[in-house]
Amino acid sequence: MSEAQFYASGPAEVGLDPAKVEAMFERAQREVKDGLLPSCQVAIARNGKIGAARAFGEAVQGGVKKPATNDTLYVVFSCAKGIMSAATWLLIQDGKLDITQPVVKYVPEFGTNGKEAVTVEQLFLHTGGFPDAPYAQREWLDRSARIRRFQSWRLQFPPGKKYAYHATSAHWVMAEIVERLSGMDFRDFVRVRVSEPLGIPNLKMGLPRPEQHRQAQLTYVGEPMTEADMKAMGINLVMPAEINDETILGFNKPEVLEAGCPGGGAVATAGALAMLYQALVNGGRAPDGKQIWTQELLKDVLRVRTEGYFDPVFRIPPNRCLGMTIAGNDGKAGVRGFGKTNSPQAFGHNGVGGQVAWADPATGISFGYCTNGIDRNDFRHAKRVVAISSMAAVCAA
Repeated sequence: MSEAQFYASGPAEVGLDPAKVEAMFERAQREVKDGLLPSCQVAIARNGKIGAARAFGEAVQGGVKKPATNDTLYVVFSCAKGIMSAATWLLIQDGKLDITQPVVKYVPEFGTNGKEAVTVEQLFLHTGGFPDAPYAQREWLDRSARIRRFQSWRLQFPPGKKYAYHATSAHWVMAEIVERLSGMDFRDFVRVRVSEPLGIPNLKMGLPRPEQHRQAQLTYVGEPMTEADMKAMGINLVMPAEINDETILGFNKPEVLEAGCPGGGAVATAGALAMLYQALVNGGRAPDGKQIWTQELLKDVLRVRTEGYFDPVFRIPPNRCLGMTIAGNDGKAGVRGFGKTNSPQAFGHNGVGGQVAWADPATGISFGYCTNGIDRNDFRHAKRVVAISSMAAVCAA
């Protein structure tokens, strides 16, 4: 089973303009045609179905270069944060998780070196105070190593004092909370509570080894940003220490892929991302009508909770809801990973290298874009994300 079961007969069936969709696909294909990206995959959904999906280029899969298809799997990096958060919301809905409580209520071992005051909500909002806490990829499959890391981590600033993007640390704590409250491995929890009920098996937190031949191998492309690029972007781009060549390409390793880093190791198709967000934008309902998330819950978790905080990297308010980002109406939606034509209510979470996942309540459109070509020029891939998202956001007929 794959997302193909949700394909509409064409864009018009779900109220999308075929000409606009085709123009969006042409823009998405541009860098593949030009030889910059090895492959990419795009899907747009509305009214509970995938209106159109397309894959371009070739990717090394299982050691063999093959044409990319709509079923090729991509590491979607920090799109994982949106997936993990949406799964964790179900524990709030179940009455098992209270985000106002300190983390130590659920994981006592975390309460060392001043971290006793960190709340669960701060994990979602990147305000917990330990953005650069180390946890090496080689340890990710070792649960005991995870606990030892929690115990050794120290605060870099008081919890709640400021916003600083936690690339992976906070979501490892979130994964541990999920495991203790559900009695399931966090990867299984995502599968059992989200992927299977939605009928999207290609939404995975980590990739089991028997399926790893389907992954599009990651590769770096392009040249790093120049000072002029940085100035044009108007940002102070200092990436977290753990986001580097070694760790990014580490996701080509079997053990790292399998581990399913909850803040950056999800594996998916563009269609699976689009269908996850389609459920969220349709009031929490699966395509078969089953209620996964209640509308009351979604209204609460999808509201901005970071008023008064400032993102020191992108020099804008972060506009974070509980685990995702909200586009906002301050003209900075493009910097937050959306297009220039999304409504202020659009929500989602993108990933390093240009992965895209969002939904827009104003139009009912949800969108996914994946690539295995990690562009060293963040300015170029940011412009690509904004351009493709801008075109996708106005595809409603």
